[in-house]
Amino acid sequence: MSKETPTMETATGSPEPVQILGMPITPYTADQTLDCLEQMIDERACAYIVTANLNYAMLCEQDDDLHDVNERAAFVVADGAPLLWWARLIGRRLPERVTGSDLILAVSERAAKRGYGVYLLGAAPGVADLVATELSTRYPGLRVVGTESPPFRPLTAEEHDEQIARIRDASPDIVMAAFKMPDGERWLRDHVDVLGVPLLLQFGASFDFVAGRVERAPRWMQRLGLEWLHRVMQEPRRLAGRYWSNFTFLARAFVTGRFVAERRAAR
Repeated sequence: MSKETPTMETATGSPEPVQILGMPITPYTADQTLDCLEQMIDERACAYIVTANLNYAMLCEQDDDLHDVNERAAFVVADGAPLLWWARLIGRRLPERVTGSDLILAVSERAAKRGYGVYLLGAAPGVADLVATELSTRYPGLRVVGTESPPFRPLTAEEHDEQIARIRDASPDIVMAAFKMPDGERWLRDHVDVLGVPLLLQFGASFDFVAGRVERAPRWMQRLGLEWLHRVMQEPRRLAGRYWSNFTFLARAFVTGRFVAERRAAR
């Protein structure tokens, strides 16, 4: 949001979402996001948020169902430097990135202080246990009430019901999931009501970062928006194609009228 543009707010006092590459991004800072999440837990809201990056924006363009995921979310925040760059170009600056990789640590720290129960779900076998150990070491008092790494295939109806029962029996305040994008975001939408958990979050690759299985980019690369380059250097065969598709999508958004349309809407 430019300095000349007044802050737009909804009737509840929350910032008005900004359309960024077809997604309703709420211009929250990381601290504002964390405070909102704590409020959701205290109010037993049964809600979820989406941390969106450029890859997710591309997937939203390809799959209309993801727009429903975004609309049902409590809000969507920008986890990706290109979203901030785009916002600046259309004249509606976003305050900062709110990354899942930072949020998982901040939420865990707040949970340890407030006594919230956390359930860790997803990633490769054993990773959730490693994450539980690491987070409990970093934040003494963190109450991990369950860990689970489901198989990398669709669950049978019986397995699904058993998983739901395990989570409900553990009575967590927060479920932190780590599924492939956009499966994880869809999982939040599809399970937020049936689980009855105050807050569901999807952290994807952040489990691997916390567990030490994948090295996160140095801070200077994060500040410059070059985390994608660091990840490509680590896993070129798996990620080079994805990032090429992402930047092709971004270039196409400039030349097909989306940039002009969103710039006009932001005025």
